Amino acid sequence: MFRCGIAYPRCRWVLPLLLLFALIFLIIAIAASSGWVEDEDAKSHYASMWKQCRVRNDKWDCKSLTENSWAQAVAALMILGLIILIIAFVISCLALCCSLNFSLLPIIGILLFIAVILQFIALIIYPVNFNEMIYEGQYYYTWAYGFGWGATVLMIGCGILFCCLPRYEDEVIGLAKTKYIYSSA
Repeated sequence: MFRCGIAYPRCRWVLPLLLLFALIFLIIAIAASSGWVEDEDAKSHYASMWKQCRVRNDKWDCKSLTENSWAQAVAALMILGLIILIIAFVISCLALCCSLNFSLLPIIGILLFIAVILQFIALIIYPVNFNEMIYEGQYYYTWAYGFGWGATVLMIGCGILFCCLPRYEDEVIGLAKTKYIYSSA
């Protein structure tokens, strides 16, 4: 017999794990020394959240982006998002893994949505302002910038789940009978 249903007790472990992945993705995006922007052939110009490097006369010339106010805003918003994500991760581990405290779950969801808004603003400000600095050629937003968006998408999904999970408290604890979506007999 084959049955298909939702195993709610697994949410106790899966949601903090997803937040851990989001945390790792965001740390990679913030700490990357390159990989936010590259030129078309990736040989003469690249940039991270912190600096940009360009080849001039066969020599790399690197300049800090933090001299620009928009880059400072991007860095501040991304770091604030990281701090809020760390707080949400710790609270989720305490609320779901150590003890079952369902009153904290909506708070975690709200924290995640605040961090998502901060990251969303930062991830939009960066390409808009960086594109104003580019005068020639084709540029691509690459892997580290993608990790920033990946963390944001994971946080959106987790925020929705954390806000909805208190409705299924009995299912998560294991008191309710499993509802099967499909059962072959």
